[in-house]
Amino acid sequence: MTHLLFSYGTLQLPAVQAEVFGGSVPGEGDAVIGFVLRRLTIEDPKVVALSGTAVHPVLVPAPDPVAQVDGTAFTLTDAQLAAADDYEVDAYVRRRFPLRSGRDAWVYVLAAD
Repeated sequence: MTHLLFSYGTLQLPAVQAEVFGGSVPGEGDAVIGFVLRRLTIEDPKVVALSGTAVHPVLVPAPDPVAQVDGTAFTLTDAQLAAADDYEVDAYVRRRFPLRSGRDAWVYVLAAD
């Protein structure tokens, strides 16, 4: 089975894809609707070393329901989606949201407190 995963951050980086997925994955430009970007400090040393930074973007709901954040929609296998889940820290949660293209995709957003 394949899954559509929208990335707006470090999963778009070739080095991160190589480590997390074992190589590059197919994707195309798109945008998620109803969100804006904020910054999140990551404390997991493995994620920081792999991404090259401790400050990562994170999606939060926008006051404007038509706000959009650009990124890439990747087509992943079950195993690749599980690997993405393992890579993301607990501050993120994976949920389905609409994209500008009209498709729905899995998206990592800020986890609720």
